[in-house]
Amino acid sequence: MLSSLYIKDYALIENIEVKFDRGLNIITGETGAGKSIIIDALGLILGERAANEVVRKGANKSIVEGVFNVKDNKKIIELLIQNDLDVLEDLIVRREISLKGNNRCFVNDSPVNLSFVKEIGDLLVDLHGQHEHQSLLKVDTHCEVLDDFGMEISKLEIYRTKRNELLVKSKELKELSKKEFDLRQKRDFYEHQIKEIDAVAPGENEDESISAELNILENSERLIELTDNVYTLLYDSENSIYDALVDVKNQIENLNDIDKNFTEKLEETDSALTLINDIAEYVRSYKDKVDLDPDRLDEMRERQGALNHLKKKFGGTLKAVLEYREKIGSEFDLAANFKDKIDSLQKEITNLRIECGDYAKEISIQRKKISKQLNSEIINSLSELGITESKFEVKQFHDGAGDNEEYILVDGKKYKFDSRGYDRVEFYISTNPGEDLKPLSKVASGGEISRIMLALKSSLAKNDKLPLLIFDEIDVGVSGRIAKKVGTALKSLAGHHQIIAITHLPQIAGLSDSHYTVEKKKSNDRVVSSIRKLKPEEKVNEVAKLLSGDAITESNIYAAKELMGLSN
Repeated sequence: MLSSLYIKDYALIENIEVKFDRGLNIITGETGAGKSIIIDALGLILGERAANEVVRKGANKSIVEGVFNVKDNKKIIELLIQNDLDVLEDLIVRREISLKGNNRCFVNDSPVNLSFVKEIGDLLVDLHGQHEHQSLLKVDTHCEVLDDFGMEISKLEIYRTKRNELLVKSKELKELSKKEFDLRQKRDFYEHQIKEIDAVAPGENEDESISAELNILENSERLIELTDNVYTLLYDSENSIYDALVDVKNQIENLNDIDKNFTEKLEETDSALTLINDIAEYVRSYKDKVDLDPDRLDEMRERQGALNHLKKKFGGTLKAVLEYREKIGSEFDLAANFKDKIDSLQKEITNLRIECGDYAKEISIQRKKISKQLNSEIINSLSELGITESKFEVKQFHDGAGDNEEYILVDGKKYKFDSRGYDRVEFYISTNPGEDLKPLSKVASGGEISRIMLALKSSLAKNDKLPLLIFDEIDVGVSGRIAKKVGTALKSLAGHHQIIAITHLPQIAGLSDSHYTVEKKKSNDRVVSSIRKLKPEEKVNEVAKLLSGDAITESNIYAAKELMGLSN
């Protein structure tokens, strides 16, 4: 919902800030006071274009800022996240129109472009009157509106799953087809590289194990010398460490015979002798295994050279060589079996086209049933709002697909399709007897279109996802009994949406939850428009004024209270 609106230096408005409430917000005021200027300014933060002529004389720029509560608006939250913008409970949208032409847009204090502001506006507000933000006049919304009215979501979800599979497979086929010539060109080259790598047949981490073995082979003489020295020092000399430690053990045994405090040290000496013995045995055994094998050394050097050649040629590491071999192996197999792969994919795609077509046909049939109910409800709503003898019809069209277009198959025929099936849905209407049905998007603007939108919104209220509806010129050509019904319809609609409506009719104004008046006065020899929220007693006077003009009488007050449902 729109929490507040701030306007500065825009047309006749010098500086105003107005807070709006939930429910039905009514704006009244004399003709020319500036009511529509406020709606025009609001249109700026919904993404409508503006010329710098709107900047108030004497100012450098106009500023319009709206604060919207969006904590439950999932689409807005997703859009903000996708664009790396701050997600807050309140969404602040600001437009600045400059005389110099450097107009700027901000969302939550971050600069954005105008198209993004419009995208946000389309998710926040439906504005009915002489404005662009009328969602039901946009043909591409009609199918979604119809589905929201009564479509089984499960059917759409199944269809969309199959459609996604079809799109993925179709993309795969296109990419594969593009590869065909390139793969055939490279097939011989890949075959040569595969043979070169397979001739060496490198193993995983083999270069590391060869380096380790070469280090041993190249130092075999040194290893024999060192292990022989170690063994001699530890065990095989007149003054070996082992013999010396045996003498130490004997002396400690003598000490222990005298003082048992040496028992632990005697045990540690035994452990040391065992450790010395184990080390001596290990180096002796190692020395016996050292192989002075020049042939093995040459073999390992040659193998290392072959691996290094592959690494230098195919990626710098053995891991890169193996990954490249896997890649070109797959490409080679694909080139060798290209026709089979293409045929298999085409068969899968054809089956998916048929499956998607079957689901789309089921969805289309259900839409026809939903359409009959919607047609009836809207015709009844139009009649209650004074547009009698009207006709309304939801039409479904199916567009054939050309040779180079994606398509699904319905009863063997090719059709264009999207995420909702193969129906192109459009609302048609006739508001006068004898007139042919015409597209709703071509209906003339003004009070009649606002009442048509009100009838549509009333029928779709519970399913409509836009939180704020604005009706400008809702009362053009309306009076008496019909005005009361228009007011009742707005009041009912306000149970599901925040409504802001401009009106001259007391029957509508009397039903407000919050009432605002726009006034025009002179200030410093300049005309200035302002807006203020009326107190309860002021609301009665304003409705009374609408009933009789400027002269308010006791009978007007009485009639106003009666109209507003207040006790007299």
